[in-house]
Amino acid sequence: MKHEIIVTSDGSKTIYLPELDETYHSSHGSLQEAMHVFIQNGLSIIDSNKVSVFEMGFGTGLNALLTAIETNKVSGKQVYYEGIEAYPVAFDIAMEMDYCKLVGEQYQSVFKFLHETSWKEVHCFSEQFSFQKIHEKIEDYQPKREQFDIVYYDAFGPRAQEAMWTPEILQKMYDMLRVGGFLVTYCAKGQVKRDLKALGFEIEALPGPPGKREMTRAWKR
Repeated sequence: MKHEIIVTSDGSKTIYLPELDETYHSSHGSLQEAMHVFIQNGLSIIDSNKVSVFEMGFGTGLNALLTAIETNKVSGKQVYYEGIEAYPVAFDIAMEMDYCKLVGEQYQSVFKFLHETSWKEVHCFSEQFSFQKIHEKIEDYQPKREQFDIVYYDAFGPRAQEAMWTPEILQKMYDMLRVGGFLVTYCAKGQVKRDLKALGFEIEALPGPPGKREMTRAWKR
């Protein structure tokens, strides 16, 4: 699929797909969006030193990179991270994102590690951060029940990829979460929130990142 690399409002880059008229991250600031949605309102609110993260839509690897960085800031914290991606971003395109020019050049080895590691194997970058990539469509993925503490739901939006937001797919997210875990997403569409609530999630509307009024956090109680 044809792609363009664009610079977003905070100076970070993202990929734009003209065919879908969709970007991998917000054009208002890809780095700001990822930090706000998945780190500040996701990973950072979990008190436990052992955390399991599932990412729906590994994409450019930005969310995984930021998670690894945040993990290593807390002594004794251990994170297992699993990301699923049906259509992987090529290594050379991922490197063009230049995220480490903004978050710190010392993290370039982490970013390369995320993209160079083999699929469907657990890799340990450090004692604190382990990682597995799943090259599979979410429709075919069979998750273990109650395995994860948090789901980063970062698929393309419902307008571009409605099939990624069906109750059947969201049910998988509910099933793989432990009780007390939660799903976090930039999406605040009313139908998505109604579907999450119908599946048993407790919905929390939060202020959104730049360019969005709201985002969603959904708890499995």
